[in-house]
Amino acid sequence: THGPGTAAAKSVTSTIPIVMALSGDPVATGLVASLARPGGNVTGMTGINPEVAAKRLDLLKEAFPRTRLVAVLFNPDSAGATLSLRAMEDTARSLKLDLQQYSVRRPVDIDSAFAAMAKRRVDAVVSTDEPALTVNARVIANLAAKTRLPSIGLTELAEAGGLMAYGPSRREMFRRSAYFVDRIFKGAKPGDLPVEQATRFETVLNLKTAKALGIQFPQSVLARADKVIE
Repeated sequence: THGPGTAAAKSVTSTIPIVMALSGDPVATGLVASLARPGGNVTGMTGINPEVAAKRLDLLKEAFPRTRLVAVLFNPDSAGATLSLRAMEDTARSLKLDLQQYSVRRPVDIDSAFAAMAKRRVDAVVSTDEPALTVNARVIANLAAKTRLPSIGLTELAEAGGLMAYGPSRREMFRRSAYFVDRIFKGAKPGDLPVEQATRFETVLNLKTAKALGIQFPQSVLARADKVIE
């Protein structure tokens, strides 16, 4: 299952084993007690990794060297977002970037965030890996296009019309989730199987969006793309 699906399944059973193929922060959302000892009927994969958000800043700077002011969409109520922001702040200092934080608790906050970005004339926008942001990827992509801002986030953002994405490979996460199913069928308890973090990541570029924005990616960025949307 994916994150919202896991939560829905867990709400109706505490005994049937549930394997997550995709999830955000399962500890913060109460799906498991800890990554090392899930403790209940849920285990599987998580894509949470603070360094992923920081890597997005590296990609932005490489693609757009003149970038200075970067907006960050995040949920202030999320422990995972807090960790991502810390990692991004460290990277921003080394890249001489100024981060402007825009909190999003509700979908309506996305509209107000982009209105504020337009007034501040930010150079680009980064989305953290929050469920509230991921499910509204198309809204974010459309607003980024409307304000002509390069955007980067999870794969869902690039697929919805955002410019770039960097994050865990969903294909590999689904593939690895089969390991948990196999162990459970062989008698292991989900609560005893440590939740694993993604180890393979991918870069996605949306060339259709780039063309609409009048943007050309440097060859170094194109060369590292694992997927190109045309």
